Amino acid sequence: MQRRTVTGYDFWLFDLDGTLVDVDPAYTREVFDRVGERLDRPFSDREAEVLWHGLGGPRNAVLRSWGIDPRVFWPAFHAIEDPRARADATYLHPDADALLSTIDAPIGIVTHCQEFLTAPVVDTLGLRERVDTIVCCTEELGWKPDPTPVHAAMDELGVSAADAGVLAGDAESDVGAARTSKRSVNLETLFVKFY
Repeated sequence: MQRRTVTGYDFWLFDLDGTLVDVDPAYTREVFDRVGERLDRPFSDREAEVLWHGLGGPRNAVLRSWGIDPRVFWPAFHAIEDPRARADATYLHPDADALLSTIDAPIGIVTHCQEFLTAPVVDTLGLRERVDTIVCCTEELGWKPDPTPVHAAMDELGVSAADAGVLAGDAESDVGAARTSKRSVNLETLFVKFY
């Protein structure tokens, strides 16, 4: 495989949480404490980390393995989350900031984070002006590792299957989405681990 420099790629795709940005752990702890109260089921620090960062595979499968119905968990989780509080508790990783500043190619974000939470974060941190598209996974569009959200971002960026790109992420689902993409044989993965 040909080695490329940062400027040698035709496009870049990034996961959001855990890759470009992260949240103060105190915020995450508070959210899971409140969700636990609603569900009458406490969450350990490790369980909160696993769910927050998507560690251990698809979150719904993890929830089911813990005996939690995802159809009950996600409404409780989203009812607790305050978009403004989350944005205020979120920070841009300095390494990600530096990398974004060196890229001279179309940039997209493909995230599991829902639009109502993503928008305040990218606006507060000035990311909207630094990227060319933001795709939030949904039930209709699909969830990584399904490559459909990645393909949607590629379409919005106007890249072709012949273009070489990178998908940077912090979870198995990000790597899986890049590996299963049939749209670009030149889509490399960059695994990021800040925690």
